[in-house]
Amino acid sequence: MKQLVLDIRPDAPPTLDNFVVGGNEELVATLGAIAAPSGAHSGAPLPGHLYLWGPAGSGRSHLLRGTLAAAGGRPTACIAAAEVGRELPQTPGLLLAIDDVDRLGDDAQIALFNAFNRSRSLGQTLLLAGKEAPRQLALREDLRTRIGQCLIYEVRPLDDESRAAILATLAARRGLRLADDVIDFLMRHGRRDLPSLLAVLDALDNASLERKRAVTLPLLREMMQAGLDI
Repeated sequence: MKQLVLDIRPDAPPTLDNFVVGGNEELVATLGAIAAPSGAHSGAPLPGHLYLWGPAGSGRSHLLRGTLAAAGGRPTACIAAAEVGRELPQTPGLLLAIDDVDRLGDDAQIALFNAFNRSRSLGQTLLLAGKEAPRQLALREDLRTRIGQCLIYEVRPLDDESRAAILATLAARRGLRLADDVIDFLMRHGRRDLPSLLAVLDALDNASLERKRAVTLPLLREMMQAGLDI
């Protein structure tokens, strides 16, 4: 199994270090290079604009915000699609992240196209994320073409072995022991994206404390019957 970064809590601010890497080593390394100060590249060519895509829960937003957090003294901005208006910031040297580009309205699409056009003269880098590959985005053709010219990465989902290892490790850090049958049940019958699994872990932790019982499959079944949405 690939090495995983497991320093993650539901309330932890997103960073590149606490993203669960799985099969996304190259993507995370490239984002780190984008975030690094220009002097840290030792003459290597700087990465260009980047577009990453994947379904909800794949970590797209985490990666955007983690990259900005690693950018040091460089000016940054992270804007959700719903917040993009007729103009985007024109700050020189800006690392500009826009999430959910598949949701951009008509004016916002024009604003992003214009940002591409002036990015070189302003020294800006665009970091974009959406749920689909560029050719499947329902955007105006000129913008879709520009996005298709970015560095493109699909956020690869975690496999079940990785998810099981994450659950067991995070439970151990809370002083919980998840029996194999509990983890197997969650992998077979629960929502398997990481945010949902962390929410279930929180619920199990609270139930264990309140009922003074170990986390077992019968306890999980009781919680499901009581209305826990997994």
